[in-house]
Amino acid sequence: MLKTFAAAVVLGCASLAVSAQTVQLIKEDEAKLPAGASAAASRAITRGPGVKLVTPEAVPGKSFPLKIVFEPRGGAQVDLASVKVEYLKTPVVDLTDRVKPGIKADGIDLSSVNVPAGTHPIRVSLRDSEGRQGTSVITLTAH
Repeated sequence: MLKTFAAAVVLGCASLAVSAQTVQLIKEDEAKLPAGASAAASRAITRGPGVKLVTPEAVPGKSFPLKIVFEPRGGAQVDLASVKVEYLKTPVVDLTDRVKPGIKADGIDLSSVNVPAGTHPIRVSLRDSEGRQGTSVITLTAH
């Protein structure tokens, strides 16, 4: 019984270490890619879910928390399988797998991410349980 308890404690500590691990959101070579197409601003009213950056746009390049909130509308739920995060470079870099451990029903919450110095446009898109799409481009500027 003591061995089982000790194994559970070790596994629990290991899972905490993984969740506290720093995520390299954007790699140096990806930051050097040519700029992608700029996202056109839209003034259209949409019933799709909203995306809001809670993290300040100006961040230190080394180890900052990334917090993005999903805002579903009309009682719909966010379809977590539809969440896609892309770095807007040429070619576009899919960041979804890197942020997947932090994707929750209310948004993306990672305690520690790194990006190289520079300006980084990131598109977050998702659908809700009604099939409506929401898309937002957030920009992180690292010093």
